[in-house]
Amino acid sequence: MNIHNFKPVIAGASLLVTSFFSSTSFADTFNVDPVHSIANFSVGHLGLAKVQGRFNDVSGSFSYDPTKPENTEVTIVINANSVDSNHDKRDQHLRSPDFFDAKQFPKIVFKSTQYTGNKSLGLIEGDLTMHGITKKMTFSVQVIGEGNDPWGGYRMGALVTGSVKRSEFGIDYFIPGVSDEVSVVFSVEAIRQ
Repeated sequence: MNIHNFKPVIAGASLLVTSFFSSTSFADTFNVDPVHSIANFSVGHLGLAKVQGRFNDVSGSFSYDPTKPENTEVTIVINANSVDSNHDKRDQHLRSPDFFDAKQFPKIVFKSTQYTGNKSLGLIEGDLTMHGITKKMTFSVQVIGEGNDPWGGYRMGALVTGSVKRSEFGIDYFIPGVSDEVSVVFSVEAIRQ
């Protein structure tokens, strides 16, 4: 067979490959920037006030495709020992077996199973593991923005909010003096890989 007869076949194959890659979207992977990310919480105290706290050691990653936000996948890891309520003695108590038992359960992990919404606002559902117990949880997600940073990278920032009943994770010390329901706000900034 003459080599010239293969030209239409090669051209057709090239067109098919080009068409496939132009119509297929690919998710970007982002790694959490621990310097610009924080997990905050707020818990009622004696029915009189809200005590604020945070976890200073947060890591994780997510994959994100703006054309298919439903395929978003998220993993967040929080170091339970990094709890910080601005009071050393209370923080030691929070790390103890009465609360997080950080020595036995050093990590709080969230792994998503489903995202519903659009590229800027939605709900993320997944498995939250804390204090050795895993429960299905749903949090609200708001993408604050994305774009190039001054160092040649590309970043995305989001705010994740919700609430957790600590008793569902076996942390029931001093309820209702310290409220069962804990509000959480996770502010994340992540760098595209």
